[in-house]
Amino acid sequence: MTDTSQLAQNRDPAYGWVMVFAVFLLSALAFGALGSISVFLKPLAAEFGWSRGQTSFGYTVISFSSALFGVLWGFVADRFGTRWFGLIAAFAMSGSLFALSGQDSILQFYGLYFFFGAFGNAMVTSPLFANVGFWFNQKPGLALGITASGGAVGQAVVPYLCALSLNENGWQATYMIAAACYLALALPAALLIRESPGRELARLQPQEEVREFPLSEREVIIWISVAIIFCCSCMSVPIVHLVPLLTDAGRPLEEATSVLMVLMFSGALGRILGGKLCDVIGALPSYLLMSAGQTLSVVWFPFLESTTSIYLVAVIFGFTYSGVMSTILVCTRMMVSANYAARAMSITSFFGWFGMGAGGFMGGLLFDMTGNYNASFIAAMVVGSINLMVLTLFSLRIRRQSSVTSEVRLSGNA
Repeated sequence: MTDTSQLAQNRDPAYGWVMVFAVFLLSALAFGALGSISVFLKPLAAEFGWSRGQTSFGYTVISFSSALFGVLWGFVADRFGTRWFGLIAAFAMSGSLFALSGQDSILQFYGLYFFFGAFGNAMVTSPLFANVGFWFNQKPGLALGITASGGAVGQAVVPYLCALSLNENGWQATYMIAAACYLALALPAALLIRESPGRELARLQPQEEVREFPLSEREVIIWISVAIIFCCSCMSVPIVHLVPLLTDAGRPLEEATSVLMVLMFSGALGRILGGKLCDVIGALPSYLLMSAGQTLSVVWFPFLESTTSIYLVAVIFGFTYSGVMSTILVCTRMMVSANYAARAMSITSFFGWFGMGAGGFMGGLLFDMTGNYNASFIAAMVVGSINLMVLTLFSLRIRRQSSVTSEVRLSGNA
């Protein structure tokens, strides 16, 4: 076989980039709704008399439903594929937002966000990320990084646009406008979803895949799942509470959401470069590096007064926290087999959403207990430090097992 024909055979299918675009957009919409909870937090609390802890628990609900149903959809995706996932999610997301415009109780608020997470967010994140990852054999980190950056873009744009609409139209009309926009954008993207050739082959012709990674898939998932609880608890505190923190300090809502928008746009770049970094230095070292960045930067938000410093820390935190998201995806992609990928990503995402929900609620609860956000952001730094310790132990475990495997191979060849 000539070099040219070999290159053509190894080239990734062009449709993979169509999938990147489609899942980018769908995840932008899904994550954008999560981010916009922070914008609706104070108007809903004022309208219905809910506390910050009660209202921010809506973020916890959507996180937990995404976690629970994400595992289910991961098993379904590995068994039947993801062809219809985007279509179901498009109607679920827009329908939930439309129904939220008529909510009149805290239980209804929780129930509708639970539905959004279960049939919207859970379907367009982990299962579709796994699909995208196996469209690419050449530099999957870059492809997954670009795909995952959709979440950051959504969290930048959707809350900002919701804030503009809230000032002009109120929260009910804003939910209705969001519902119409979601359906118009998500439906065409959903129709582009196709299963990757690699995962389709693994699903239709199941066989034991040769893996070079020294640890079993089960152990890999356990390590990543434990780590992700703490890194997501860390990152969710600013995501949910940065806007209320800034408006409590007397800053206008538009300025507060603009800080969040800058944070998230920085995050979009962080996800792309985080994925690319995985292709260069490896997935786990990249995860460690990005985790260190978010842990060191998160604690400063309540203690900054100048606008410049707030934007600067937002850029640093956004870049590194979002880099964490893409490096987690690449870690899972590179450490498990194709016919286990959706389940693996969904299981780790289960614990990630658990961490996101716990962190969002923790931030609100500590505010209610202390009357300010200082303790909330200090606690975020503490759980981020625990994540770094877990990842360090994981790295050492891989190194030790690699040495054992090499010694076994050498003795077997002797």
